[in-house]
Amino acid sequence: MKSPQPGSPRKPDWLRARLPRGEEFERVNARLRDCGLNTVCSSARCPNLAECWNRGTATFLILGDVCTRHCRFCSVATGVPDGAVDETEPERVAAAVATLGLRYVVLTSVDRDDLEDLGAGLFAATVRAVRARTGARVELLTPDFGGREPLIARVLDTAPAVFGHNLETVERLSPAVRDPRADYRRSLAVLAAAKRLAPDLPVKSGLLVGLGESDAEVSAALADLRGAGCDIVTIGQYLRPARHCLPVARYVEPDRFRCWEEEALTLGFRTAFCGPLVRSSYLADRLCGGGS
Repeated sequence: MKSPQPGSPRKPDWLRARLPRGEEFERVNARLRDCGLNTVCSSARCPNLAECWNRGTATFLILGDVCTRHCRFCSVATGVPDGAVDETEPERVAAAVATLGLRYVVLTSVDRDDLEDLGAGLFAATVRAVRARTGARVELLTPDFGGREPLIARVLDTAPAVFGHNLETVERLSPAVRDPRADYRRSLAVLAAAKRLAPDLPVKSGLLVGLGESDAEVSAALADLRGAGCDIVTIGQYLRPARHCLPVARYVEPDRFRCWEEEALTLGFRTAFCGPLVRSSYLADRLCGGGS
């Protein structure tokens, strides 16, 4: 199997992201810090952090900030939480959503293979807490829950606005890019199970490119996602978030992203959002009908 290339090319001008700033950004940042909450916006060093926070939207990282898996594209800390769960987290997230007046929230998490329910219970509790205190719509971006359908059903029972699980990369590179406990086919099965269990619920997934894949492999992944019942897809450029992460193999031209977007729509995806700085939660409210 060919692994991602060892060197990183020079970052092109179209990938220059704006520094975080703005009144709304400062307000959101201060409130999240006061509440002791984690966001994937910060933990994953998302290039769109300023834009999303200035829109008054945020992606909350629940179940702590230590992941039991080690994916080589991700900068989130890896470790063994030993079953530690903050039972106050759902209410603290809900309080922050209420205070900030957020209208669309994405909930994601680290992997928690140390928990019996792999974190599904806290996902469900957080959705219910947010809904009890606010009118915000809640999108889920979950781990694979070990492919266990009862756990997928448990979070679907909360009736989120969207169920998301990221495929992350093409099949050939998946073993080299993702943790050994993650699996390309299992991720497709998770998406298919969500669509089967909740046929009317939008199902979403995302890919990062620039890890050593070919254009044809991205097309194959799109076809696999659509075959699994995925309705919404995002494709973005991989940007090395830390020195211990994989280097960038290539920077994909913006025109190539536009081609993938057109290809996805031709395959039957309801919505496709593809671009160099696109991430799975970027403008999620707009993609899923929650805003403009």
